[in-house]
Amino acid sequence: MNRYQRLNINEREEISRQIAVGVSIRQIAKYVQRSPSTISREINRTDVVKRIYYRAIFAQQRYRRTLHQIHKSRKLDKNPELREIVFHYLSKKWSPEQIAKRLKILYPDNMVMQVSHETIYSYLYVLPRGILKEEILSCLRRRHPHRRHQNKLSRRNSGAIQDYLSIEERPAEVANRIVPGHWEGDLLMGSRNASSLGTLVERTTRMAFVVKLPNQDAMTVRKAFAKEFCRLPKGLKKTLTYDQGYEMAQHKLFTKETEITVYFAHPHSPWERGTNENTNALLRQYFPKGTDFSKITLNRIKDVQNELNDRPRKTLNWLTPHEKFSQLLQ
Repeated sequence: MNRYQRLNINEREEISRQIAVGVSIRQIAKYVQRSPSTISREINRTDVVKRIYYRAIFAQQRYRRTLHQIHKSRKLDKNPELREIVFHYLSKKWSPEQIAKRLKILYPDNMVMQVSHETIYSYLYVLPRGILKEEILSCLRRRHPHRRHQNKLSRRNSGAIQDYLSIEERPAEVANRIVPGHWEGDLLMGSRNASSLGTLVERTTRMAFVVKLPNQDAMTVRKAFAKEFCRLPKGLKKTLTYDQGYEMAQHKLFTKETEITVYFAHPHSPWERGTNENTNALLRQYFPKGTDFSKITLNRIKDVQNELNDRPRKTLNWLTPHEKFSQLLQ
């Protein structure tokens, strides 16, 4: 279905001519390939007593005045400073809701520097077509990303994990997210599953670490994850919940090196690691499916990690993971 477009001056002139010779609304609609309701509304907007007085030039002038008033009254048009801040955070891939809530924290007593997420959305979608609009809209998250094909679940041998602890044995404190130090992990797969990134996210603060991996064998993953965790204080590394991918086959040695107990989710149950699944979905904004991670530099990966951790989250009362995690380090 084609997107609806406003009547243009040529269509309005045709309506005027057809009215002048007594053509019905339905016949006019058929001639200009518009719906009868569109034609009827257009004529009624002119506020004339009889439709024979409809004139295209006056209708077009009325439309332009209305459009000008709409743009003139928009808060982001009237406040360049606010608009610049909104565009800055959009470029960081923040959602309009995250921006709106964050502005309330940054400017609690200044309503001029606050804006609702509905206003941001409406402003973006009335921007004239062009490079700016395309760039800004491309920063918005996809609402309905496709699910991974079932055959991709076999990308890692899930039957090779031996002597592991099931998620059913995990302490109850992990589920309520009150006690920090409990993590979830996974791999973000690249093109043809030939490359990957390791992703680790703390369940309470949503703090995420993105780990560059030269390959996906168990020893490489164990060493890379252990190196990432070694920088944290002991109180912030208690458990790690993982799926049954073969890259975590050395979980016993990993626990010995890090003192982090690893619990394994049930096969094909991504909801048991929902925080990590959501984090991976956010990372896909930066690294879409088909990305060759072997060509992505470590600096770029860490830049993305920082951007992700600097996004305000609704579940954190619009604080960022960095801010929540820093509170734990104090």
